Amino acid sequence: MATRNRTDADETAAVEAADLESAAAGAPKHGFFVRLYTGTGAFEVMGKRKLWYTVSAVIILVSLGAMLLRGFTFGIDFEGGTKVSLPRSDAQATTSQVETVFTDTIGTPPEAVVVVGSGDSATFQIRSETLDNDQIVELRKALFDAFQPKGADGQPSEQAVSDSAVSETWGGQITQKALIALAVFLVLAAIYITVRYERYMAIAALATLVFDLLVTAGVYALVGFEVTPATVIGLLTILGFSLYDTVIVFDKVEENTDGFEHTTRRTFAEQANLAVNQTFMRSINTSLISVLPIIALMVIAVWLLGVGTLMDLALVQLVGVIVGTYSSIFFATPLLVSLRERTELVSKHTRRVLNRRKTAAARAGGVEISDDDTAVDGDAEPATVAATPPAPLPDKPVPGARPVRPTSSRTGRPSGKRTPRNR
Repeated sequence: MATRNRTDADETAAVEAADLESAAAGAPKHGFFVRLYTGTGAFEVMGKRKLWYTVSAVIILVSLGAMLLRGFTFGIDFEGGTKVSLPRSDAQATTSQVETVFTDTIGTPPEAVVVVGSGDSATFQIRSETLDNDQIVELRKALFDAFQPKGADGQPSEQAVSDSAVSETWGGQITQKALIALAVFLVLAAIYITVRYERYMAIAALATLVFDLLVTAGVYALVGFEVTPATVIGLLTILGFSLYDTVIVFDKVEENTDGFEHTTRRTFAEQANLAVNQTFMRSINTSLISVLPIIALMVIAVWLLGVGTLMDLALVQLVGVIVGTYSSIFFATPLLVSLRERTELVSKHTRRVLNRRKTAAARAGGVEISDDDTAVDGDAEPATVAATPPAPLPDKPVPGARPVRPTSSRTGRPSGKRTPRNR
Protein backbone atom coordinates (compact mmCIF):
# COMPACT_ATOMS: atom_id res chain seq x y z
CA MET A 1 0.00 0.00 0.00
CA ALA A 2 2.81 2.41 0.77
CA THR A 3 4.34 1.80 -2.65
CA ARG A 4 1.02 2.30 -4.39
CA ASN A 5 0.27 5.51 -2.48
CA ARG A 6 3.69 6.81 -3.39
CA THR A 7 3.05 5.91 -7.05
CA ASP A 8 -0.29 7.74 -7.03
CA ALA A 9 1.36 10.78 -5.48
CA ASP A 10 4.05 10.71 -8.17
CA GLU A 11 1.42 10.49 -10.91
CA THR A 12 -0.53 13.40 -9.40
CA ALA A 13 2.61 15.51 -9.17
CA ALA A 14 3.52 14.69 -12.75
CA VAL A 15 0.01 15.64 -13.94
CA GLU A 16 0.13 18.97 -12.10
CA ALA A 17 3.58 19.67 -13.52
CA ALA A 18 2.30 18.85 -17.00
CA ASP A 19 -0.69 21.14 -16.47
CA LEU A 20 1.57 24.00 -15.45
CA GLU A 21 3.89 23.46 -18.39
CA SER A 22 1.03 23.17 -20.90
CA ALA A 23 -0.64 26.29 -19.50
CA ALA A 24 2.58 28.25 -19.72
CA ALA A 25 3.28 26.98 -23.21
CA GLY A 26 -0.26 27.40 -24.47
CA ALA A 27 -1.02 30.90 -23.18
CA PRO A 28 0.95 32.85 -25.83
CA LYS A 29 -0.62 30.87 -28.67
CA HIS A 30 -3.90 32.74 -28.31
CA GLY A 31 -4.24 36.35 -29.35
CA PHE A 32 -4.47 39.14 -26.82
CA PHE A 33 -8.10 39.97 -27.58
CA VAL A 34 -9.09 36.29 -27.49
CA ARG A 35 -7.61 35.91 -24.01
CA LEU A 36 -9.18 39.20 -22.95
CA TYR A 37 -12.63 38.17 -24.12
CA THR A 38 -12.47 34.64 -22.72
CA GLY A 39 -10.90 35.75 -19.43
CA THR A 40 -8.07 33.24 -19.54
CA GLY A 41 -5.35 35.54 -18.29
CA ALA A 42 -4.63 38.37 -20.69
CA PHE A 43 -3.60 40.64 -17.80
CA GLU A 44 -1.26 39.87 -14.93
CA VAL A 45 -2.63 42.25 -12.32
CA MET A 46 -1.86 40.56 -9.00
CA GLY A 47 1.68 39.66 -10.01
CA LYS A 48 2.39 43.35 -10.73
CA ARG A 49 0.78 44.79 -7.64
CA LYS A 50 3.81 46.96 -6.85
CA LEU A 51 3.52 48.58 -10.27
CA TRP A 52 -0.18 49.37 -9.81
CA TYR A 53 0.43 50.62 -6.27
CA THR A 54 3.09 52.96 -7.66
CA VAL A 55 0.79 54.20 -10.42
CA SER A 56 -2.04 54.74 -7.95
CA ALA A 57 0.26 56.55 -5.52
CA VAL A 58 1.43 58.90 -8.28
CA ILE A 59 -2.18 59.62 -9.25
CA ILE A 60 -3.09 60.39 -5.64
CA LEU A 61 -0.05 62.65 -5.17
CA VAL A 62 -0.88 64.59 -8.34
CA SER A 63 -4.49 64.93 -7.20
CA LEU A 64 -3.51 66.15 -3.74
CA GLY A 65 -0.98 68.56 -5.23
CA ALA A 66 -3.62 69.99 -7.57
CA MET A 67 -6.07 70.48 -4.71
CA LEU A 68 -3.47 72.13 -2.46
CA LEU A 69 -1.74 74.30 -5.07
CA ARG A 70 -4.50 75.18 -7.54
CA GLY A 71 -7.56 74.76 -5.36
CA PHE A 72 -11.13 74.45 -6.61
CA THR A 73 -13.14 76.74 -8.82
CA PHE A 74 -16.38 76.96 -6.87
CA GLY A 75 -19.54 77.98 -8.64
CA ILE A 76 -21.72 80.89 -7.73
CA ASP A 77 -23.94 78.62 -5.62
CA PHE A 78 -21.06 78.08 -3.18
CA GLU A 79 -19.37 81.48 -3.21
CA GLY A 80 -22.39 83.69 -3.80
CA GLY A 81 -22.61 86.56 -6.27
CA THR A 82 -24.55 87.73 -9.32
CA LYS A 83 -25.04 85.90 -12.61
CA VAL A 84 -26.19 87.72 -15.75
CA SER A 85 -27.39 85.89 -18.87
CA LEU A 86 -27.20 87.55 -22.27
CA PRO A 87 -28.54 85.87 -25.46
CA ARG A 88 -25.86 85.72 -28.13
CA SER A 89 -28.00 87.24 -30.85
CA ASP A 90 -25.01 88.62 -32.71
CA ALA A 91 -22.91 85.68 -33.90
CA GLN A 92 -19.85 87.93 -34.13
CA ALA A 93 -19.95 88.93 -30.46
CA THR A 94 -17.09 87.56 -28.33
CA THR A 95 -16.50 87.04 -24.65
CA SER A 96 -13.83 89.74 -24.65
CA GLN A 97 -16.36 92.28 -25.92
CA VAL A 98 -18.79 91.33 -23.16
CA GLU A 99 -16.01 91.63 -20.57
CA THR A 100 -15.15 95.09 -21.89
CA VAL A 101 -18.75 96.32 -21.59
CA PHE A 102 -19.02 94.88 -18.07
CA THR A 103 -15.73 96.45 -16.94
CA ASP A 104 -16.60 99.88 -18.40
CA THR A 105 -20.01 99.82 -16.71
CA ILE A 106 -19.22 98.41 -13.25
CA GLY A 107 -15.58 99.49 -12.96
CA THR A 108 -14.22 96.00 -12.18
CA PRO A 109 -13.82 93.00 -14.49
CA PRO A 110 -16.21 90.04 -14.15
CA GLU A 111 -15.07 86.83 -12.51
CA ALA A 112 -15.93 84.75 -15.58
CA VAL A 113 -17.68 85.00 -18.95
CA VAL A 114 -18.53 81.77 -20.77
CA VAL A 115 -20.66 80.80 -23.75
CA VAL A 116 -23.21 78.06 -23.10
CA GLY A 117 -24.97 76.29 -25.95
CA SER A 118 -24.62 76.84 -29.68
CA GLY A 119 -26.52 78.43 -32.53
CA ASP A 120 -29.60 80.46 -31.69
CA SER A 121 -29.71 79.05 -28.15
CA ALA A 122 -26.19 80.25 -27.26
CA THR A 123 -25.98 82.62 -24.31
CA PHE A 124 -23.28 84.54 -22.48
CA GLN A 125 -23.09 83.63 -18.79
CA ILE A 126 -21.50 86.49 -16.84
CA ARG A 127 -20.50 85.82 -13.26
CA SER A 128 -19.39 88.52 -10.84
CA GLU A 129 -19.39 89.53 -7.22
CA THR A 130 -22.71 90.54 -5.73
CA LEU A 131 -24.12 93.68 -7.45
CA ASP A 132 -26.71 96.03 -6.05
CA ASN A 133 -29.92 96.94 -7.87
CA ASP A 134 -28.56 100.17 -9.40
CA GLN A 135 -25.52 98.35 -10.83
CA ILE A 136 -27.71 95.59 -12.27
CA VAL A 137 -30.04 98.09 -13.97
CA GLU A 138 -27.11 100.01 -15.42
CA LEU A 139 -25.40 96.83 -16.61
CA ARG A 140 -28.50 95.45 -18.32
CA LYS A 141 -28.98 98.72 -20.18
CA ALA A 142 -25.32 98.80 -21.28
CA LEU A 143 -25.45 95.21 -22.52
CA PHE A 144 -28.65 95.87 -24.45
CA ASP A 145 -27.23 98.97 -26.11
CA ALA A 146 -24.05 97.14 -27.09
CA PHE A 147 -25.47 93.83 -28.41
CA GLN A 148 -29.22 94.36 -29.01
CA PRO A 149 -30.28 90.93 -27.71
CA LYS A 150 -33.60 89.58 -29.03
CA GLY A 151 -36.44 88.39 -26.89
CA ALA A 152 -38.85 85.49 -27.39
CA ASP A 153 -40.70 87.37 -30.14
CA GLY A 154 -37.50 87.83 -32.14
CA GLN A 155 -37.35 91.58 -31.52
CA PRO A 156 -34.60 93.39 -29.57
CA SER A 157 -35.63 93.68 -25.93
CA GLU A 158 -33.88 94.73 -22.76
CA GLN A 159 -35.87 92.03 -20.93
CA ALA A 160 -33.80 89.44 -22.78
CA VAL A 161 -30.97 90.25 -20.37
CA SER A 162 -31.68 88.34 -17.14
CA ASP A 163 -29.92 88.26 -13.81
CA SER A 164 -29.95 86.21 -10.60
CA ALA A 165 -28.32 86.62 -7.21
CA VAL A 166 -27.22 83.77 -4.96
CA SER A 167 -26.44 84.08 -1.28
CA GLU A 168 -23.20 82.59 0.02
CA THR A 169 -25.11 81.07 2.94
CA TRP A 170 -27.09 78.85 0.59
CA GLY A 171 -23.87 77.41 -0.82
CA GLY A 172 -22.68 76.59 2.69
CA GLN A 173 -25.91 74.72 3.42
CA ILE A 174 -25.48 72.69 0.23
CA THR A 175 -21.92 71.77 1.23
CA GLN A 176 -23.01 70.66 4.70
CA LYS A 177 -25.82 68.48 3.35
CA ALA A 178 -23.50 66.98 0.73
CA LEU A 179 -20.98 65.97 3.41
CA ILE A 180 -23.73 64.39 5.51
CA ALA A 181 -25.00 62.46 2.50
CA LEU A 182 -21.46 61.29 1.73
CA ALA A 183 -20.90 60.07 5.32
CA VAL A 184 -24.21 58.19 5.35
CA PHE A 185 -23.37 56.58 2.00
CA LEU A 186 -19.96 55.38 3.22
CA VAL A 187 -21.40 53.95 6.45
CA LEU A 188 -24.16 52.06 4.64
CA ALA A 189 -21.70 50.77 2.05
CA ALA A 190 -19.35 49.52 4.78
CA ILE A 191 -22.18 47.74 6.60
CA TYR A 192 -23.44 46.08 3.42
CA ILE A 193 -20.05 44.80 2.26
CA THR A 194 -19.11 43.55 5.74
CA VAL A 195 -22.36 41.60 6.08
CA ARG A 196 -22.39 40.35 2.48
CA TYR A 197 -18.70 39.46 2.21
CA GLU A 198 -16.05 39.94 4.91
CA ARG A 199 -14.13 42.70 6.62
CA TYR A 200 -11.12 42.70 4.31
CA MET A 201 -13.33 43.29 1.31
CA ALA A 202 -15.07 46.10 3.19
CA ILE A 203 -11.72 47.75 3.95
CA ALA A 204 -10.59 47.46 0.33
CA ALA A 205 -13.92 48.76 -1.01
CA LEU A 206 -13.96 51.79 1.30
CA ALA A 207 -10.33 52.57 0.47
CA THR A 208 -11.31 52.42 -3.20
CA LEU A 209 -14.16 54.90 -2.65
CA VAL A 210 -11.75 57.29 -0.93
CA PHE A 211 -9.36 56.84 -3.88
CA ASP A 212 -12.16 57.70 -6.33
CA LEU A 213 -13.11 60.79 -4.32
CA LEU A 214 -9.55 62.11 -4.18
CA VAL A 215 -8.79 61.47 -7.85
CA THR A 216 -12.07 62.94 -9.13
CA ALA A 217 -11.61 66.01 -6.96
CA GLY A 218 -7.98 66.25 -8.10
CA VAL A 219 -9.02 66.19 -11.77
CA TYR A 220 -11.49 69.00 -11.12
CA ALA A 221 -8.81 71.06 -9.40
CA LEU A 222 -6.19 70.30 -12.06
CA VAL A 223 -8.36 71.08 -15.07
CA GLY A 224 -10.24 73.91 -13.42
CA PHE A 225 -13.78 72.55 -13.77
CA GLU A 226 -16.34 74.57 -11.85
CA VAL A 227 -17.74 72.90 -8.75
CA THR A 228 -21.53 73.31 -8.49
CA PRO A 229 -24.35 71.53 -6.64
CA ALA A 230 -24.79 69.39 -9.75
CA THR A 231 -21.16 68.32 -9.34
CA VAL A 232 -21.86 67.12 -5.79
CA ILE A 233 -24.90 65.14 -6.98
CA GLY A 234 -22.85 63.59 -9.77
CA LEU A 235 -20.09 62.71 -7.33
CA LEU A 236 -22.46 60.69 -5.17
CA THR A 237 -23.71 58.98 -8.33
CA ILE A 238 -20.27 57.87 -9.49
CA LEU A 239 -19.45 56.57 -5.99
CA GLY A 240 -22.39 54.24 -6.38
CA PHE A 241 -21.10 53.15 -9.78
CA SER A 242 -17.62 52.54 -8.42
CA LEU A 243 -18.98 50.49 -5.54
CA TYR A 244 -21.09 48.43 -7.95
CA ASP A 245 -18.10 47.70 -10.18
CA THR A 246 -15.95 46.76 -7.18
CA VAL A 247 -18.61 44.43 -5.76
CA ILE A 248 -18.89 42.66 -9.13
CA VAL A 249 -15.16 41.86 -9.07
CA PHE A 250 -15.24 40.89 -5.38
CA ASP A 251 -18.16 38.56 -6.01
CA LYS A 252 -16.10 36.69 -8.61
CA VAL A 253 -13.09 36.62 -6.29
CA GLU A 254 -15.25 35.09 -3.56
CA GLU A 255 -16.54 32.48 -6.01
CA ASN A 256 -13.05 31.52 -7.21
CA THR A 257 -11.53 31.38 -3.73
CA ASP A 258 -14.32 29.41 -2.08
CA GLY A 259 -12.55 26.51 -0.34
CA PHE A 260 -9.17 27.50 -1.77
CA GLU A 261 -7.36 26.20 1.31
CA HIS A 262 -8.28 22.63 0.33
CA THR A 263 -6.55 22.76 -3.06
CA THR A 264 -2.98 23.35 -4.18
CA ARG A 265 -3.55 24.20 -7.83
CA ARG A 266 -3.49 28.03 -7.49
CA THR A 267 -2.63 30.51 -4.79
CA PHE A 268 -5.16 33.01 -3.47
CA ALA A 269 -3.52 35.77 -5.51
CA GLU A 270 -3.72 33.70 -8.69
CA GLN A 271 -7.39 32.93 -8.09
CA ALA A 272 -8.05 36.65 -7.58
CA ASN A 273 -6.12 37.47 -10.76
CA LEU A 274 -8.26 34.96 -12.65
CA ALA A 275 -11.39 36.63 -11.24
CA VAL A 276 -10.20 40.03 -12.48
CA ASN A 277 -9.60 38.63 -15.96
CA GLN A 278 -12.99 36.92 -15.97
CA THR A 279 -14.77 40.19 -15.12
CA PHE A 280 -12.56 42.47 -17.22
CA MET A 281 -14.83 42.49 -20.27
CA ARG A 282 -17.86 43.05 -18.06
CA SER A 283 -16.20 46.09 -16.49
CA ILE A 284 -15.28 47.48 -19.91
CA ASN A 285 -18.78 46.90 -21.28
CA THR A 286 -20.39 48.46 -18.20
CA SER A 287 -18.14 51.51 -18.51
CA LEU A 288 -18.87 51.93 -22.21
CA ILE A 289 -22.61 51.64 -21.62
CA SER A 290 -22.33 54.27 -18.88
CA VAL A 291 -20.11 56.64 -20.88
CA LEU A 292 -22.23 56.71 -24.05
CA PRO A 293 -25.33 58.36 -22.46
CA ILE A 294 -23.06 60.76 -20.59
CA ILE A 295 -21.47 61.88 -23.86
CA ALA A 296 -24.93 62.14 -25.42
CA LEU A 297 -25.99 64.29 -22.45
CA MET A 298 -23.02 66.59 -22.96
CA VAL A 299 -23.59 66.93 -26.71
CA ILE A 300 -27.37 67.34 -26.78
CA ALA A 301 -28.14 69.07 -23.49
CA VAL A 302 -25.13 71.37 -23.37
CA TRP A 303 -23.99 72.16 -26.91
CA LEU A 304 -27.42 72.08 -28.53
CA LEU A 305 -29.81 73.11 -25.76
CA GLY A 306 -27.43 75.22 -23.71
CA VAL A 307 -28.28 73.80 -20.27
CA GLY A 308 -25.18 74.55 -18.23
CA THR A 309 -26.30 72.62 -15.15
CA LEU A 310 -26.32 69.36 -17.07
CA MET A 311 -22.76 70.07 -18.18
CA ASP A 312 -21.58 70.01 -14.56
CA LEU A 313 -23.46 66.78 -13.91
CA ALA A 314 -22.08 65.10 -17.05
CA LEU A 315 -18.47 66.12 -16.41
CA VAL A 316 -18.23 64.61 -12.95
CA GLN A 317 -19.92 61.42 -14.12
CA LEU A 318 -17.55 61.06 -17.07
CA VAL A 319 -14.49 61.50 -14.86
CA GLY A 320 -15.93 59.25 -12.15
CA VAL A 321 -16.76 56.35 -14.48
CA ILE A 322 -13.22 56.28 -15.84
CA VAL A 323 -11.64 56.52 -12.38
CA GLY A 324 -14.05 53.94 -10.93
CA THR A 325 -13.25 51.41 -13.65
CA TYR A 326 -9.53 51.76 -13.03
CA SER A 327 -9.79 51.55 -9.26
CA SER A 328 -12.01 48.46 -9.15
CA ILE A 329 -9.46 46.46 -11.18
CA PHE A 330 -6.04 47.91 -10.41
CA PHE A 331 -6.54 49.16 -6.86
CA ALA A 332 -9.38 47.41 -5.02
CA THR A 333 -8.53 43.78 -5.86
CA PRO A 334 -4.73 44.10 -5.39
CA LEU A 335 -5.37 45.76 -2.04
CA LEU A 336 -7.71 42.92 -1.06
CA VAL A 337 -5.07 40.32 -1.97
CA SER A 338 -2.38 42.17 0.00
CA LEU A 339 -4.63 42.28 3.07
CA ARG A 340 -5.57 38.61 2.82
CA GLU A 341 -1.96 37.49 2.32
CA ARG A 342 -1.18 38.90 5.75
CA THR A 343 -3.50 36.32 7.31
CA GLU A 344 -2.12 32.97 8.49
CA LEU A 345 -4.56 30.94 6.38
CA VAL A 346 -3.59 32.51 3.05
CA SER A 347 0.13 32.71 3.78
CA LYS A 348 0.29 29.01 4.72
CA HIS A 349 -1.70 28.03 1.66
CA THR A 350 0.61 30.04 -0.60
CA ARG A 351 3.64 28.21 0.77
CA ARG A 352 1.91 24.86 0.26
CA VAL A 353 1.18 25.67 -3.39
CA LEU A 354 4.76 26.77 -4.06
CA ASN A 355 6.14 23.68 -2.36
CA ARG A 356 3.80 21.48 -4.36
CA ARG A 357 4.93 23.02 -7.63
CA LYS A 358 8.59 22.60 -6.82
CA THR A 359 7.99 18.99 -5.90
CA ALA A 360 6.02 18.32 -9.11
CA ALA A 361 8.66 19.98 -11.27
CA ALA A 362 11.47 18.01 -9.61
CA ARG A 363 9.69 14.68 -9.97
CA ALA A 364 8.82 15.41 -13.58
CA GLY A 365 12.56 15.92 -14.18
CA GLY A 366 13.46 12.54 -12.70
CA VAL A 367 14.79 13.88 -9.39
CA GLU A 368 13.82 11.98 -6.24
CA ILE A 369 12.46 13.88 -3.26
CA SER A 370 12.21 12.35 0.19
CA ASP A 371 8.96 12.20 2.09
CA ASP A 372 10.37 14.58 4.67
CA ASP A 373 10.97 17.17 1.95
CA THR A 374 7.45 16.95 0.52
CA ALA A 375 5.65 17.12 3.86
CA VAL A 376 4.39 20.67 4.26
CA ASP A 377 2.70 21.81 7.43
CA GLY A 378 2.29 25.44 6.41
CA ASP A 379 5.12 26.75 8.52
CA ALA A 380 7.91 24.92 6.76
CA GLU A 381 10.14 26.53 4.23
CA PRO A 382 9.93 25.47 0.57
CA ALA A 383 11.00 21.86 0.06
CA THR A 384 14.64 21.15 -0.62
CA VAL A 385 15.16 18.95 -3.66
CA ALA A 386 17.70 16.17 -3.20
CA ALA A 387 19.73 15.91 -6.42
CA THR A 388 20.27 12.12 -6.21
CA PRO A 389 19.53 9.65 -9.01
CA PRO A 390 16.61 7.26 -8.54
CA ALA A 391 17.46 3.85 -7.01
CA PRO A 392 17.81 0.93 -9.50
CA LEU A 393 14.95 -1.55 -9.80
CA PRO A 394 15.41 -4.83 -7.86
CA ASP A 395 16.38 -7.97 -9.77
CA LYS A 396 13.65 -10.07 -8.18
CA PRO A 397 9.97 -9.26 -8.18
CA VAL A 398 8.67 -7.64 -5.06
CA PRO A 399 6.15 -9.80 -3.20
CA GLY A 400 2.65 -8.73 -4.13
CA ALA A 401 3.80 -6.79 -7.23
CA ARG A 402 1.90 -7.15 -10.50
CA PRO A 403 3.58 -9.22 -13.27
CA VAL A 404 5.67 -7.36 -15.80
CA ARG A 405 5.10 -8.04 -19.47
CA PRO A 406 8.41 -8.24 -21.35
CA THR A 407 8.85 -6.04 -24.39
CA SER A 408 9.97 -7.01 -27.85
CA SER A 409 13.48 -5.94 -28.77
CA ARG A 410 12.33 -5.13 -32.31
CA THR A 411 9.20 -3.06 -31.69
CA GLY A 412 9.62 -2.00 -28.07
CA ARG A 413 6.01 -3.10 -27.33
CA PRO A 414 4.83 -5.82 -24.93
CA SER A 415 5.41 -9.26 -26.45
CA GLY A 416 2.24 -10.73 -24.96
CA LYS A 417 4.11 -13.19 -22.76
CA ARG A 418 3.85 -12.91 -19.04
CA THR A 419 6.52 -13.78 -16.54
CA PRO A 420 5.51 -16.49 -14.09
CA ARG A 421 4.33 -15.41 -10.69
CA ASN A 422 6.40 -16.29 -7.65
CA ARG A 423 4.72 -18.97 -5.68
